[in-house]
Amino acid sequence: MKVMKFGGTSVGTPDRMKEVTKLVTSSGEPVFVVLSAMSGTTNALVDISNYLYKKNPDGANEIINRLESQYMEHVKVLYSTKEWQDKTREFLQSVFDYLRSFTKELFTSFEEKSIVAQGEIMSTNMVANYMKEQGVKVALLSALDFMRTDKNAEPDPRYIKEKLSAILKENEGAQVYITQGFICLNAYGEIDNLQRGGSDYTASLVGAAINAEEIQIWTDIDGMHNNDPRVVEKTAPVHQLLFEEAAELAYFGAKILHPTCVQPAKYANIPVRLLNTMDPSAEGTTISNATERGKIKAVAAKDNITAIKIKSSRMLLATGFLRKVFEIFESNQTAIDMVCTSEVGVSMSIDNDNHLDDIVDELKKYGTVTVDKDMCIICIVGDLDWSNVGFEALTTEALKNIPIRMISYGGSNYNISFLIKESDKKEALQRLSDTLFN
Repeated sequence: MKVMKFGGTSVGTPDRMKEVTKLVTSSGEPVFVVLSAMSGTTNALVDISNYLYKKNPDGANEIINRLESQYMEHVKVLYSTKEWQDKTREFLQSVFDYLRSFTKELFTSFEEKSIVAQGEIMSTNMVANYMKEQGVKVALLSALDFMRTDKNAEPDPRYIKEKLSAILKENEGAQVYITQGFICLNAYGEIDNLQRGGSDYTASLVGAAINAEEIQIWTDIDGMHNNDPRVVEKTAPVHQLLFEEAAELAYFGAKILHPTCVQPAKYANIPVRLLNTMDPSAEGTTISNATERGKIKAVAAKDNITAIKIKSSRMLLATGFLRKVFEIFESNQTAIDMVCTSEVGVSMSIDNDNHLDDIVDELKKYGTVTVDKDMCIICIVGDLDWSNVGFEALTTEALKNIPIRMISYGGSNYNISFLIKESDKKEALQRLSDTLFN
């Protein structure tokens, strides 16, 4: 069985929901479908929560009324029979009445998560009802019945597999199984969400739990591109990526995929395909454990980086110096992206400067500290094993006229990273494209 995940834009209108139904049922084989909320819905639900936090029920009700009107209009367009229009309206009405009930009660983060979960609950119900109207044998499964996180807020794969296997057995014979992405229960039985990766994470966890043949992530672009199409001319989709390569690209700026969400698929050895709902015939990008040797695949960029350098003669031949430096970042809950060291200095980059002042203050105990803001990490990804002679020279040649603050090479077989000024980002990305791909 294949797992097919559709994002918010893919189910953003009644017409898109109809197209999703065609895609899901075209093969005639059983499929497991994971749906996000309709585009714009989650933002509206977060706005409702913000008004309720601020004890402004009138503001919350105004957004609820507006959202309800939009959904009721969608019902008119999506269904052709009165029976399914009435059934869906009745369900949606119960959801919006539920949302209004929060305007009369004490509001906490628990209630907020319950509110935000309603987006996926509404989209899955609407699509399932449309499929039933079309005569498709569909089983609507609640993610809250099998998707759970543990006390560390990490998914509980054993629980997910056990519960989902039992639910699928109860609903044996369906052509389409539909569930909600993003939402889950936590270890205490409260409504929560998967945070990182959202619905993509759900699809990957489901795929691993049912040992799927393939996990398909359907979005509104045709896979991962070899560079940022918003900045660079003449980019092209990458047809094949190793899981590690995809994770590097996702971490360093390729927003189509969250770096953690494909981990369950990687460990279960299930390929993940990134496909385009707007152009289903496009090949897209396949991510798997298969390596494509001797090839640079793509370039990505990560903005809003801060570089910190600490220089100290006390570091020379000293043991424990780096440990003390890294402990400062750990105690301030700040992750480090890049590290470069010399005999008397160490440079690091971070993308979260919330605790920058405290970090710098503590580092000054050990040496002279300098800070460079408005920096950008350029990441080149592919088979970059050190035995591939000349690859690092090719990338540095492309950037020969651009000032480089740091270079990171050798920490991974799949990545060379350069730290440059954000103002040089566009030129750097274009030069790398021209040199590596065009």
